[in-house]
Amino acid sequence: MLTIFYDGQCPMCEMEIKHLKIHDTNNLIHAVDIHQHNFKHLYPKIDFIEAMKILHGTYEGELLLGLEVTYRAWTLVGKGSWVAPLNWPGIKTITHWIYLIIAKHRHKISPLLAILLGIEVNHCKSGTCYDKSTNLNRRR
Repeated sequence: MLTIFYDGQCPMCEMEIKHLKIHDTNNLIHAVDIHQHNFKHLYPKIDFIEAMKILHGTYEGELLLGLEVTYRAWTLVGKGSWVAPLNWPGIKTITHWIYLIIAKHRHKISPLLAILLGIEVNHCKSGTCYDKSTNLNRRR
């Protein structure tokens, strides 16, 4: 089983996990939100600060990072052809650097991506959700 430690406060990350789980008909992937209150206690080997910088995963006792996690996940659910280019020589280095930039700025990119793809996302803070990312008084 692949365990993915993802940023549950990132709409883009949430969308990716949901999309992945649709294809995970054999339940080969366990997704863990690193923001859950007992994360450090349950997963002491995963450093929260590092997991906020780059996607972490474990598979068969091995720690995977960044696109290694993505590649393994989509391969396990039978969609490896979608992510095969991530491991091609020459492209692998470029996609790794692109991934690091996207990961660093994912909270800024997520709302834009949601608008472009027409995906509804919640913008919640302190238990209050707003209809728009402007955080105006449009509470739900």
